[in-house]
Amino acid sequence: MLKYNAHVMHPIRFLLLFLPMLLCAQEWRFYAGDSGGQKYSKLKQINRTNVTKLQVAWRFKTGDVSDGKAFPVRSAFEATPLMADGVLYFTTPFNRLIALDAESGKQLWAFDPKLDRKAARNLFLHRGVALWTDGKQKRLYYGTLDGELFAIDAANGEPVASFGDKGKVNLREGMIPEGNRGTLGMTSPPAIYKNLIICGSIVTDGEPQGPSGDVRAYDALTGKLAWRFHTVPQPGEFGHDTWKGDSWKNRGGTNAWSIMSVDQERGMVFLPLTSPSSDFWGGDRHGNNLFGDSLVALDAATGKRIWHFQAVHHNIWDYDLPAQPVLIDVRKDGRIVPAVAQVTKMGFTFLFERANGKPIFDIIEKPVPASTMPGEAASPTQPIPVKPPPFARQSMKREELTTIPESRAFCEKITKDAVFADIYTPVGEKPTVLFPGTNGGTNWGGASFDPATRTLYVNSHDNGMMPRYIPRPEGSAIPFRTQGPAYGRFWDENRYPCQQPPWGHLTAIDVDKGEFRWRVTLGVFDELVAKGIPPTGTSNLGGSLVTAGGLLFIGATNDSRFRAFDKDTGKELWVTKLPASAHANPMTFTAKGGKQFVVIASGGGNKYNDTFADELIAYALP
Repeated sequence: MLKYNAHVMHPIRFLLLFLPMLLCAQEWRFYAGDSGGQKYSKLKQINRTNVTKLQVAWRFKTGDVSDGKAFPVRSAFEATPLMADGVLYFTTPFNRLIALDAESGKQLWAFDPKLDRKAARNLFLHRGVALWTDGKQKRLYYGTLDGELFAIDAANGEPVASFGDKGKVNLREGMIPEGNRGTLGMTSPPAIYKNLIICGSIVTDGEPQGPSGDVRAYDALTGKLAWRFHTVPQPGEFGHDTWKGDSWKNRGGTNAWSIMSVDQERGMVFLPLTSPSSDFWGGDRHGNNLFGDSLVALDAATGKRIWHFQAVHHNIWDYDLPAQPVLIDVRKDGRIVPAVAQVTKMGFTFLFERANGKPIFDIIEKPVPASTMPGEAASPTQPIPVKPPPFARQSMKREELTTIPESRAFCEKITKDAVFADIYTPVGEKPTVLFPGTNGGTNWGGASFDPATRTLYVNSHDNGMMPRYIPRPEGSAIPFRTQGPAYGRFWDENRYPCQQPPWGHLTAIDVDKGEFRWRVTLGVFDELVAKGIPPTGTSNLGGSLVTAGGLLFIGATNDSRFRAFDKDTGKELWVTKLPASAHANPMTFTAKGGKQFVVIASGGGNKYNDTFADELIAYALP
């Protein structure tokens, strides 16, 4: 077990990296504001009393946008900028890295990694970069969809020639089995610990064998590999016995495509890992399949496992752990306990003591249904936290079909022969209505945390799925695949979900008590409101920002809005219309002039709408 002070950062290095933030709390040097994922700011120039006066301070158009016509895939502007020393750094869907003057929004430089824009992929997207400094050099690190890790000089946007091969490292090397056609890249920023750049990956996961999801650390100065953690344990390693037979060999998936968190003081990195390949069929990988869908705490210096918790055994629903673990404090038995919170696609919030993985609240292994498919062996139980309660819908009955007139007939038709099931019911040969769907619940936007009140804020939507198994062609690697009229999204032609609203929520969770403080509907369909239907909530993708000014900022919703709520009551205090939906996390900072800015990326598109934009927008008081 790692001792409390085993890898304490050297005091001078700690001050060099964190002093600007500690002294004035005006910068935003990490993707989530801090390396622990809190998305919290001490700034309060913008507060409950004046937030209604916010106006656009500047806007910047990247030009990097795709509606799927000129290029084979569409774009999603999911970036959250960093801000350090008066400069804003962010990435575009085409993986370009841009530096702006933080106060004016004027471009200072741009770096283009020359992403192949004609290649087939899920989406053009990227969430951001990581900042590293030793007090003299200041570098930006990020990986691309093409699988290259770059070190960029923050002063001029040029690759650092001494890193790797003239400024880059090939992340694909040693990760893709010979003869496999899979791909590997990065869409989220790496984690930084001392002189280590810790990288997850996004990999193709439609076939059982494919690119490895192993997490790796590289030396920040040279680009040399420092350690590699096997997310699918090799023979002789802890967890190898959870893979029956040779099912571990060349297994794809089980990757960290989302954001990792680092406890700098304790020298721990926390990985939110995802489902083994393929996502919906596990008949060729019997067993619980560690470390699939596990929160794993590693010694950040060595990559050695300290503890883990598997949130889904033998995942056959694509229920990845999609969100950054949040390092928080919890009052337990009269004392403050350093903890970690993991929100999930399933709508569960798991809370653990940070040092040892002991649950803050009891977690029970609940019996769940068996699979009816030949060859499949679903886990007989799944872990359910006693507290907090789920923040997303986890089941549906036929009588709960939507009453929206425009949707009712369509939804009745597609569910005519469907089975309405509870969460963790294995898919069968009949269409199966399951909640949440493949995007949650919540997704990569994750949760924000207010340390003053020890409140965790999470946005969620209730988009179900209705998959069924159909046979794959003879000779395929696995015998079945999923299909269905609402396989990925349980909604109608207008993207109205097929169950009764509300369809989106914003929830405040008291982590001390494991209870909701408040819960509100999040998002509107303007055309339904115009017909006299109360706000229904919408699909949402992206997360929130909480500030000492008493505010909770959030875009995310599929209605092209950016909102501010009272963090204590959930009352909406301010809302503005955007060019397109903001499927991104906001950030805030104060510039050299002393003014506080709040910034959000407005890109639309993604998997939820047909309006596309390419604007980074900053708001401030007059």
